[in-house]
Amino acid sequence: SLIQTQTVPRSSDTPFPGTVCVCINDELVHGIPTKEKVIRAGDIVSLDIGMEYPMQNAEFRMQNGKKQGGYFTDTALTVAVGEVKDEARRLLEVTKQALEIGLAQCRPDNTIADIGRAIETYVRAQGNYGIVRDLVGHGVGHKPHEAPAVPNYYSRELEGWKLEPGVVIAIEPMITLGGHEITTDPDRWTIRTQDRSLCAHFEHTIIITGDKPIVATRRSNE
Repeated sequence: SLIQTQTVPRSSDTPFPGTVCVCINDELVHGIPTKEKVIRAGDIVSLDIGMEYPMQNAEFRMQNGKKQGGYFTDTALTVAVGEVKDEARRLLEVTKQALEIGLAQCRPDNTIADIGRAIETYVRAQGNYGIVRDLVGHGVGHKPHEAPAVPNYYSRELEGWKLEPGVVIAIEPMITLGGHEITTDPDRWTIRTQDRSLCAHFEHTIIITGDKPIVATRRSNE
């Protein structure tokens, strides 16, 4: 399959050195928050948060003599810092709306392919934007990343992956002002656009029900 989930480190790799991913301008995902990373007026900044609740700890894991764990959610948003260029502000608007377009497809008997088709159709109609293909949304809940892959473009092979009550997925449009190719920095974590174009990233965790989906990570100001 050409569809890939987000890059996840091997078990032998060093754990992510932070509690939140912070990306600036052409950085797309997995940006490491450091003292050297300074946010300036005119930047766009993406914040990506994966969270387990209740968080695993020794006491919780051994409840009832069994290994236990909480449930995972995943969410992201991109914000403008001060005054930004019109093309950057429009990029944020398009990417955020693309997420809402995807959420509207989260109905029983629709498929994962319906989500990708709707997002791609909308974004293509807005202008010359790039849709990242090597990173996609995913199942979430028992682990940070699970099947199925949830791409932001149409994939025929996902026509058979039907949404049913109880399914939990993360939809996360990643849109650029240039091409869709990405590259990884020497830190082995930070992923940015290959052509250094601006990019935006919005994400919600969605629980499929028999009626309207539950957007578990919806913020109070949305």
